[in-house]
Amino acid sequence: MAGQADSLKSILFALFANTAIAIAKGFAALVTGSGAMLAEAIHSVADAGNQLLLILGLRQTRKAPTDDHPLGFGKSIYFWSFLVAVILFSVGGMFSLYEGTHKLMHPEPLTHFWVAIAVLVFAIIAESISLWGCMREVNKERNGRSMSRWLRQSRSSALIVVLGEDIAALLGLVVALVAVAATAVTGDPLWDALGTISIGVLLLIIAFFVAVKVKDLLIGQSVDPAILAELRQFLNSRTEILEVYNLLTMQFGPDAMVAVKARMVSAGSARDMVVVINRVEREFRAAFPIIAWLFFEPDVED
Repeated sequence: MAGQADSLKSILFALFANTAIAIAKGFAALVTGSGAMLAEAIHSVADAGNQLLLILGLRQTRKAPTDDHPLGFGKSIYFWSFLVAVILFSVGGMFSLYEGTHKLMHPEPLTHFWVAIAVLVFAIIAESISLWGCMREVNKERNGRSMSRWLRQSRSSALIVVLGEDIAALLGLVVALVAVAATAVTGDPLWDALGTISIGVLLLIIAFFVAVKVKDLLIGQSVDPAILAELRQFLNSRTEILEVYNLLTMQFGPDAMVAVKARMVSAGSARDMVVVINRVEREFRAAFPIIAWLFFEPDVED
């Protein structure tokens, strides 16, 4: 089966990095009075909050099914991922736009800009480590696919959110560094205000992309196309099956529901057919551990 990523590991990488970065940025914003640095500090605080919500979502996916939720709580990670995109990303983006507009209308000179530059360089290094950790997990799932194709096909909402955060953070840090450096060189606080606004626009773009992607998962999507192809290949390779009529799948967080309708080779008695179907189901589950619910409808040849 295609490699499976560890979303929790990526989230923890990002959580530790963003917590340290938020503290450093907040100190630098207080000392320098930089709007871009303040926007970046709020961005990192929001990112750390994002990771805590994603961890909560991953914990909820492991809850056992109940009478009210017979298919379990796997989709809860999609809710928290959507919440991260719509609320925290958007709040960070809107705050940055507000702060940038305020600085544009009421410019203030920067002080101790070397503090801001040093913190931004530290933050770029820390975010690069976080992105490296995230990309290690992404590459386990890509299975030779391009990044754009993986982003379209992936069902790992938590991993997509963390990747979006890391990319937005790195780009935002570069923008903030350029804005602070330009302000320090020219003495014109306009650059700091424009940098703050640019960070806000960047966050809103990432928020929109992540929200659209997670929306599809909330509505209900099949498993990753690469895994779907492997499921079909397994069934077609079984000597007990003459033809697969239908194969339906649904992703539920880390788990999946699979429904199969297939034409079976005659096994003689009904009891023998039950034994055959049970064997196919058992080996199907063993080959694909993501299958949490399996429904098999046989059709015996004449």
